[in-house]
Amino acid sequence: MNAKTVPPTSQPMKQDTHVSEFANSHELSKTERVPENRALVQVVSSLPDSEETQESKVLVTTKTESVAIDYNPQEIEAHYQKRPLEVLRRIITVLIPTMTFALGLWWDSKRGVVVKNDLKRAVQLRELLTRLGPAYIKIGQALSTRPDLVPPIYLEELTQLQDKLPAFPNEIAYQFIKEELGLPPQEIYVELSTEPIAAASLGQVYKGKLSSGEEVAVKVQRPDLRERITIDLYILRKLAAWAKKQFKRVRSDLVGILDELGDRIFEEMDYIHEGQNAERFYQLYGHMKDVYVPKIYWEYTNRRVLTMEWINGVKLTQTEELRDLGINARYLIEVGVQCSLRQLLEHGFFHADPHPGNLLATFDGQLAYLDFGMMSEIQPQQRYGLIEAIVHVVNRDFDGLAKDYVKLDFLSPETDLTPIIPAFANVFADAQGASVAELNIKSITDDLSALMYEYPFRVPPYYALIIRSLVTLEGIAIYIDPNFKVLSEAYPYVAKRLLTDPAPELRASLQDLLFKENRFRWNRLENLLRNARNSQDYDFNLVANQTVDFLSSERGAFIRDKLVDEIVKGFDALTKNVLHNFTYLLRERVGITAVNETPSATIEQQQTLDHIQRILNILQQTRGFDPAQLAPQIAQLLFNPGVQRLGQQVANQLAQKAVARLIRQLLVSTEVNSVEDSNLGQSRRLSLPAAKV
Repeated sequence: MNAKTVPPTSQPMKQDTHVSEFANSHELSKTERVPENRALVQVVSSLPDSEETQESKVLVTTKTESVAIDYNPQEIEAHYQKRPLEVLRRIITVLIPTMTFALGLWWDSKRGVVVKNDLKRAVQLRELLTRLGPAYIKIGQALSTRPDLVPPIYLEELTQLQDKLPAFPNEIAYQFIKEELGLPPQEIYVELSTEPIAAASLGQVYKGKLSSGEEVAVKVQRPDLRERITIDLYILRKLAAWAKKQFKRVRSDLVGILDELGDRIFEEMDYIHEGQNAERFYQLYGHMKDVYVPKIYWEYTNRRVLTMEWINGVKLTQTEELRDLGINARYLIEVGVQCSLRQLLEHGFFHADPHPGNLLATFDGQLAYLDFGMMSEIQPQQRYGLIEAIVHVVNRDFDGLAKDYVKLDFLSPETDLTPIIPAFANVFADAQGASVAELNIKSITDDLSALMYEYPFRVPPYYALIIRSLVTLEGIAIYIDPNFKVLSEAYPYVAKRLLTDPAPELRASLQDLLFKENRFRWNRLENLLRNARNSQDYDFNLVANQTVDFLSSERGAFIRDKLVDEIVKGFDALTKNVLHNFTYLLRERVGITAVNETPSATIEQQQTLDHIQRILNILQQTRGFDPAQLAPQIAQLLFNPGVQRLGQQVANQLAQKAVARLIRQLLVSTEVNSVEDSNLGQSRRLSLPAAKV
């Protein structure tokens, strides 16, 4: 049984009731929020610092707003430039044990020790990352989700970094609760565990009970957290700037990527913001089947203390326990993938740290999200660009994929794409003869990384957190099922979005996908419909209504006109086949040889007809298709002005074709008759008697 494991990774944040040396050095004032039903109180707090102890009065109000201390790299740099000895001490603190560990691995390999199976070294690595602090613990957490990269013994040790880190003393935690909520813990919670249930890089969790009887998880932030993270971010930022300057091959904005991470980590240290993230996450995704988001108790939440609903459950990676409980872990991963797709591609508000400590399987078989500290957002244009890129990858349209990378800001608009297009084809060469969806995200990412090094790619800052989120989720999936393919699970949703989303960007992408050199590509439409029917929220009524709305609109004019042409081709082929079969029957079976045999459909017309028949079969197998309801649905559609316009277009073209065919047949028969008359006249002249002389 697991509690709410609250690992650290988060979004918007504010400043500590404890005022750090860094905050004090900039004379930052803070207005903090406590529950709305509490009176206005004055709290005096002090925070021991590495060099001095500061005391500051903090106004705690009942307002939901608080003054945030955002990540400001310029202020951080100005702060630490005045403290070179402190920076040097930190560098030495990190460098010496790291080099010692690396030398130990090298010596083991020289002695013939199989390093990947050495439990002692795995423990040393976990302890090293723990000692180095929150920034390095996060690196270990990311590695703990990659069974394809990390040996099993190391994986098991690194997993402990998710929620089994050394705890800080209860006395400090209880003092923080009192300072943040205005009352000692025993006056707020009728029960509180004597020891933390879980401890992660930014805080630790106690199990408690409210006077109303609800069981809750009480998350308390670690002391001196901001100081420890800030100096590491400063050093890493300096290193990134140096690398960008020294290595000309590095075109990505390393500093920007690090600043993006710094923003998220700073936001993660504000539990008010985490609570707001949780509520927003619930509003956007809480309605999804088997997705559970715990409740936030705002009366008992402030910047460094978060009280939320207690979740009883099991980690997704505890496969044996899940099996004993009769819970299908693979199904829950599928739920997680579908939820992630909506986060990244629909609403843009996504969980940037879905490691196993943040995802629980509840005892009733739901997927519970636990930590909402590290959240991020992706803008609409980026979301549409990602959808287009996925479609182009699956359909091996590498010309379109190269253009997608320009839209996503990986390539500048003036970049020559000529050599990049075949390079993309080489990256996905392994998929030839098989679906690209069978590849995993990690392999694609690795191959693209090599490609980005060779060509003038730059990695935009937003991309790092997206890849972190997807690769972490895929790591859990691979742990549960080595054959799990995230892209394969994702494409039905992408196909559904492409078919139903009214956004102009996706409609243009659909048009590019379905038409090539002005010819309709039926096989692409079949593939989209076949995949889309597997999406959870896709049904026959949805596709019928939205297709009609789109085709009858001005935006759908191009596809409508081309589709009408194709439908007419299909009807024409069907008519020809019917007439051909009928005339064949009359001539061969009945013996009426006076009837000319009508030619059947051409090969092209027959292919169009076959595609239409297959699409009708796919629609019949789509969720929501009910023959009993089909008649009233058709009757309703017939009154739709858009359908009537479509019908008129089809009828007009069919009438034009029928008239043209009739005229052609009349002309042909006239020519035949005239030829016959000419032949008859000639034969008559030949048979006339000779003239008498």
